[in-house]
Order: sequence, then structure tokens, then C-alpha cells
Amino acid sequence: MARVKIDLPNTFRFQTTISIRITDLNYGGHVGNDCILSLIHEARVQYLQSMGYTELNMGGVSLIMSDVAIEYKNELFYGDRLLISVSTGDFSSSGFDLLYKMEKEADKGLQIIAKVKTGMVCFDYSSRKVMRVPENVKQLLTEN
Repeated sequence: MARVKIDLPNTFRFQTTISIRITDLNYGGHVGNDCILSLIHEARVQYLQSMGYTELNMGGVSLIMSDVAIEYKNELFYGDRLLISVSTGDFSSSGFDLLYKMEKEADKGLQIIAKVKTGMVCFDYSSRKVMRVPENVKQLLTEN
């Protein structure tokens, strides 16, 4: 079976640190896959907020997730401090990818936990239609 392979950029536009809570753990005693999605959701909201946007108003359009891929590398446990780095890529007329590198603080530096990609589509929730990426938004998201 082919495995998910996510290529991450060399540099990231945004970083945030999140501590793992007891409620993030599953019956295996580590962070569950559902919580990984919640953690990247938090990172995405913080990333957009750092530019003055929200998921419901990003330069006049909203966002909806069209797909997600997660490449797991290591486990997360209660109390781990997670560093999530976020960047953009692969723009189309109506969407783009958000790329996330999840790392935890370890004895010998940072240890990669997961690589994640979410496909984000510009959307109008009132008309239920896909919209174009506003040019000013694309410009801001691609600035170095």
C-alpha cells in the first residue's frame, strides 16, 4: 500500500506552541488522530489571526477544508510542548494548501511528530459556492 508522503517547505511563515492536555489523549495513552486535526485547526486559526483574518472572513471569502493528509512520525504525550509551524503552497484559482510541521521539544532538540497538509478552498457559506482566492489575500499569503 502506498503511504502518504508530504513534502514540507524549508521555511515557515508562522509558528505557535501548544501544550498537550490530558483530554488530548486516547485509550492508547497518546494523542489521538482526531486531536491532531484539532491541534492543526488551532494553529490555522492562530495563523490567520496573525494576519488579521478569520476562517469566516479572509479578505471577503470564507474557508472550507477540502482534504487533509497526515504523515505520522512519532507520538505525543500529556505535557509535551508542541511547536506547530505553518506555511502555504500550491495555489489554484479557488484555493491553496496549508502545510504544517508538528514538532515536540525533546532532550536533544526538536523531534518531528507529524507532517500535515490541508487543502483549503475559498467558499461563500450563504450561497454555498466556491469563490476565487482574493488577489490581495494570495499576495499576503505568498510574501516571504
